[in-house]
Amino acid sequence: MRAISSASTLRRFSVLFLLLLVALTTTMCGGSSSGGEEASSSGEASSQESAPSMESVATLAIEHFSVIEGTTWSGAHHRAGKRVAEKYPTVEYVYREEVGPDSTVPFAEELITGEGADIVVGNAEFMGLPLVELADKYPDVYFGSVIASDLTTRPNFIRFFPRQYQALYLEGLIAGALTQTGNIGVVSAFPSVQVIRRQAGFTLGVQDAAALLGKEVNIYVKYVGDWYNPTEERDIATTLVEQYNVDVLTQQTDSGSPLDVAVEQGIWYVGKDMDIVGEYGWGGLETVAVSFDTRWEVIYDRMVKDWLARDRQPINVLYLGMDDQMVLADGTRIAAVDIMNDGKVGVDAISPNARDLIPQEIIDLVAARRDQMMKGVWDPFFAHEFVSNGTGLELEGASVPPAGEVVKPADEMPDDAWLLSKFNFDLAGITILE
Repeated sequence: MRAISSASTLRRFSVLFLLLLVALTTTMCGGSSSGGEEASSSGEASSQESAPSMESVATLAIEHFSVIEGTTWSGAHHRAGKRVAEKYPTVEYVYREEVGPDSTVPFAEELITGEGADIVVGNAEFMGLPLVELADKYPDVYFGSVIASDLTTRPNFIRFFPRQYQALYLEGLIAGALTQTGNIGVVSAFPSVQVIRRQAGFTLGVQDAAALLGKEVNIYVKYVGDWYNPTEERDIATTLVEQYNVDVLTQQTDSGSPLDVAVEQGIWYVGKDMDIVGEYGWGGLETVAVSFDTRWEVIYDRMVKDWLARDRQPINVLYLGMDDQMVLADGTRIAAVDIMNDGKVGVDAISPNARDLIPQEIIDLVAARRDQMMKGVWDPFFAHEFVSNGTGLELEGASVPPAGEVVKPADEMPDDAWLLSKFNFDLAGITILE
């Protein structure tokens, strides 16, 4: 077995795990299932946040790798930039769209010298990493990039990603309860640490639901080879439904084609990156069982506060989860990631059409686990063992563990750096289709 746990994370979870039974009992025996954290907060909640000095001004610039309109990934980043600017009167948000790796640095210099950008972010790793070239040249500017697997940092080059796997675990519980054929399909981009980690969270949720309900559930994953290829995504989604009898479909790609197939085939769909029904009106509650919503603004809020405080040594790896939250301009408290659907959060986000088909014990478990993750006292990657499927991605210095190997035991938290850069194997129970 590989030693992949950090001492600090282990200490945290050793203490917090002792609170598990108390939190679980409280939630199951009368805690709110609607996730009141998202409801409009009182002034008291807002006052608990330390506001940055309004004597300072800052310009947040986001370089989006794709177009914004009609996309969940860049759309969520764009919404985040707007929300941060709405919260702080002295913060301005500017952006560029369809930025490739060759244009990242020129656009950044233009944003700094022409528009006074103080924080410049690349919203995907492949085009965000070149920003490190500017870190020494502009020491008073924060640069940032999403993490895919590289963990390069500088004091003013910040790397970040949300713990989406936490919300994906909740989605997995729902998907595992909904399937009647016992077959769930994933239209996926390509083998990468980011994709594998997110699919692992979903898989653990599906498996927990299957165990609780006494069901046998198969998870089929087929790769497109790219993040955005609508035609190929449609073909793969159709194959999963027609050849593998899938009746719940999700994706780790960026087009709306898998959702289109779910609508046409009359099966359930589980969404990613954004509340697609509430934000875009995509699909409907008769098809979209639930989505997870990524609130990049929680991360950007940290960066803005640190910059306004003129912190020359900010935390330069931000891996924020459901217990990391902020209050928006309108008083709404949000977590870095959560389940959402049609503007609702928590178990209320589960489509009423789907909820009628889900046993109450699953609804209760979704509510309990979400509450525990919001409080930081439970995590699916801490609670579960990691057993290798024997498939994955060969990395330098990290081969794919053989099938059946227990890489991490239960009740042990993997190191963040390992999760972000070395998690290179599928969990047992996934079938990777050629």
